[in-house]
Amino acid sequence: MKYAYFDGSAGMSGDMVLGALLDLGVEPRLFRDRMAGLRLPVDIKARRVRRGGLGALKVDVAVRRADEVERTFADVERLVLRSRFSGAVKDRAVAIFRKLFEAEARVHGRRFRETHLHEAGADDALVDIVGCAFLAEELGIGEFYASPLNVGSGWVKTSHGVLPVPPPAVAELLKGVPVYSAWVESELVTPTGAAIAATLVRSFAKFPELVYDRVGCGAGSNDFPGFANVLRVFSGDARRFEAGKRVFLIEATLDDASPQLLAHFLERAFDEGALDATLSPVVMKKNRLGTKLTLLAAADRMDALIEAVFRETPSIGVRYFPVERRVLERRFEKVRVAGRTVGIKVASLGGREVNVQPEYEDCVEASRKSRRPLKEISQLAVREYFRKR
Repeated sequence: MKYAYFDGSAGMSGDMVLGALLDLGVEPRLFRDRMAGLRLPVDIKARRVRRGGLGALKVDVAVRRADEVERTFADVERLVLRSRFSGAVKDRAVAIFRKLFEAEARVHGRRFRETHLHEAGADDALVDIVGCAFLAEELGIGEFYASPLNVGSGWVKTSHGVLPVPPPAVAELLKGVPVYSAWVESELVTPTGAAIAATLVRSFAKFPELVYDRVGCGAGSNDFPGFANVLRVFSGDARRFEAGKRVFLIEATLDDASPQLLAHFLERAFDEGALDATLSPVVMKKNRLGTKLTLLAAADRMDALIEAVFRETPSIGVRYFPVERRVLERRFEKVRVAGRTVGIKVASLGGREVNVQPEYEDCVEASRKSRRPLKEISQLAVREYFRKR
């Protein structure tokens, strides 16, 4: 299974998503042939363009009808389910459209089943959303991630009149998603792009440490001077992707916490997902002795850990900042020692084993059951691992 990480520094729209995914290695002819199964009056073209000095694939969907189509969710769902795409593609496309209709219903104060979509409900949006679901399956992408999204600024003309950027439906769809505005006065995230992101993206994080084998570039419609209006997508083996590899250090200094409370909190911190937790003595203001609590946390666990600090310690403030780290590749093996199973953590550097460490809790249990010294059990576990190699 593959992952896809979207760099949303130029926003996200349906045609940009199509261009970026196609650019990962799907033949445009195959895409056009499969989209023809929707039986829509559209012409689809893919061409290479330049945006701000970068080459990218631009997907154009020309609708062969003069009047604008309005569809309810039931209309869209019926059209998708009657198509010949796989069940997974249909489910993914319907989920994106459902999210889109729910947002439109909320911002316009209408009932869900009565809501009609204009721009996002037209034929080209069906190509964008169903096409995105099809390309994800064709490329073997099972997990989507993204950076914070640049929504742009200014005003945009819609069927509901002139609206501020981000327009209401986009703002509704992006609740809980990290967004910002930079560089250009224009709408950079469209309702279709926002619905795709809100439905498919598992987590949003600033450009993390990636191991990828392909990069796709999808061009937006506008060519802004000095600004690359391009959505980049990075793809690779999902097993090698860690959205939370960027980590944060959280610190608090305490001079009024009991040792028992601090000992308990260390265990609580690991339950909340801390990567590491330590206590160290410090001298605080007025020469008072205190304790510095230090936690290491992935970005997606930071808020929960800070809340735990406030809830379970006397701290009234914490410091946090991003840090870089390097970790060795690790795998786990098992050996039998004194009639018990002991886990072995093996760390490698450049494919060579550099550290072999038995799991402490397993060794303690084996020591207790066999009534043999802990250090002897640990030595036997390492010796047994090398014997089995």
